[in-house]
Amino acid sequence: MKTILLCLFACLLFGPAKAQLTPFELSRDKNYTATYPEVIDYYNKLARNNPQLKLINYGITDIGKPLTLVVLSRDKVFDPALIKRQNKRVLLINNGIHPGEPEGIDASMMFARDLLKKNALPKNVVICIVALYNIDGSLNRGLSRINQNGPDAYGFRGNSRNLDLNRDFIKADSRNTLALEQIINTWKPEIFLDNHTSDGADYQYVMTLIETQKDKQNPILAEYTSKTLSPELYKRMKQSGFEMIPYVESEENIPDSGIVSFLETPRFATGYTSQHNIISYITETHMLKAFNKRVYATYNFMQALVDVNERDAKLIGEVRARADEQVKQQKIFALNWDVDNKHYDTLVFKGYTARYKPSEVSGLTRLYYDRGEPYTKTIKYFDNYVATATADKPIAYIIPQAWGKIIDLYKLNKVVMHPLAHDTTLELQMYYLADYKTATHPYEGHYLHTNVKLTPAIMKIKCYAGDYVVFTNQPLNRFIVETLEPQGVDSYFAWNFFDSVLGSKEGYSPYVFEDVAAGLLKTHPDIRKKLDDEKAKDPAIANSASAQLNFVYRNSTYFEKTYLRYPVGRLLVTAKLDLK
Repeated sequence: MKTILLCLFACLLFGPAKAQLTPFELSRDKNYTATYPEVIDYYNKLARNNPQLKLINYGITDIGKPLTLVVLSRDKVFDPALIKRQNKRVLLINNGIHPGEPEGIDASMMFARDLLKKNALPKNVVICIVALYNIDGSLNRGLSRINQNGPDAYGFRGNSRNLDLNRDFIKADSRNTLALEQIINTWKPEIFLDNHTSDGADYQYVMTLIETQKDKQNPILAEYTSKTLSPELYKRMKQSGFEMIPYVESEENIPDSGIVSFLETPRFATGYTSQHNIISYITETHMLKAFNKRVYATYNFMQALVDVNERDAKLIGEVRARADEQVKQQKIFALNWDVDNKHYDTLVFKGYTARYKPSEVSGLTRLYYDRGEPYTKTIKYFDNYVATATADKPIAYIIPQAWGKIIDLYKLNKVVMHPLAHDTTLELQMYYLADYKTATHPYEGHYLHTNVKLTPAIMKIKCYAGDYVVFTNQPLNRFIVETLEPQGVDSYFAWNFFDSVLGSKEGYSPYVFEDVAAGLLKTHPDIRKKLDDEKAKDPAIANSASAQLNFVYRNSTYFEKTYLRYPVGRLLVTAKLDLK
């Protein structure tokens, strides 16, 4: 109510131009972030007076409201296909994935208005802004981030299903994610920005930055990003008065010992977009700096990103096209990574001295930062990662149509798939899941699988009309391989999409199978030898009648061949396929 009255007062006092001030600007101490209704109302008013801005709704989120995309187009062209034919770049900015980190919401409202007011929309870049992504969390307004310095109220991290939407991209459990992935795959941005607020150590910077980890990024994109785009953004932010540093992730929250480059795997927004060869950034303003400074730092970063995107529009288009072509031809794909602790860079870091003192709560030692003793020193920057698992791509993957969620997600992501026209038998490489570890506690609604061990086998598999063939000659090869190879850190297997194959469906009554097993040992000397060998090396089997009976069963033709068999097949040799 206070904000609405201030808006009405501004309209009467200053006229129409001043009415376009944001709720953040109208607040007395600029420690206010707009509510979801205020955000949508603001953009609707802006659109009514500015034909270069259009609001487009996508899907229905988990809270029952559509996801609103704000599109700023200098030429008033709002058809993404036509924009691509005009060889323009698309910049996508996402706000409020964590509504308790709302700087981007307020900064984007001001930024859109100022670009229109100053007639400063770029000629070669169309700007798309997700006004407020986690609508659910935004409506759950309160004070849930105790470590943060303002604003005076804000949204909750989880959405209405209590999902962290920045852990949902590859699995896409929420309807919010499905809507945002529709936006990404419709507009096909060259650059993506996700605005956040940090947590962790204290230091002098208002803004820190995460960029797609260079060793995980396509090397063509990494060359441009690390040598041209990112250095230019750092330079411009320093000129704006908001000097940046890479995102601070350090041991025990003390940066002096060095900071580690953040690895955004495909569960995260920028990990997902990097699979699509989109240059991606996350801004992380510092939680303890005043909210207004965090908003203005985000504003300045977006301005710098738009300006460099406009300057390099032609180059960025060429780099993206070359990266897409390279990925189509790429043979080997990394599935997981780990930081290289032996090699590091250095950077100049402006921090505060970490000290310890007795806790007034526990009486034990606690950490604090002495802001009266700032420092500038050179620290280690661990910005190198190595692949810990890789896979050679097959000619194609065969996905049985039974796995509908995968088919739906592949369609949403514009993966080219061809259904088989007729039932056919194909010689495929199939994986048997030899071993895996499963988390004992749920993470974002799933019990993640890790440390997957595979036993590959070539066999003839009956495939059916309507099963999908996915050829690996696509710019989306990274997305395809990383989701379908079970050892991938964020593969569909890791996220439990295939858990039904982990259980057997048939069994036996021991007193019946005893006679059958005795006959098998007489007629199948190979099974007899396997059993004898197993007994010789494993006393637990040698001393257990039930274990021996089960060993015979599992090595017989009666045992179900699909148990622990990963259902997606790999076509390794060219075959004539009858496709629809």
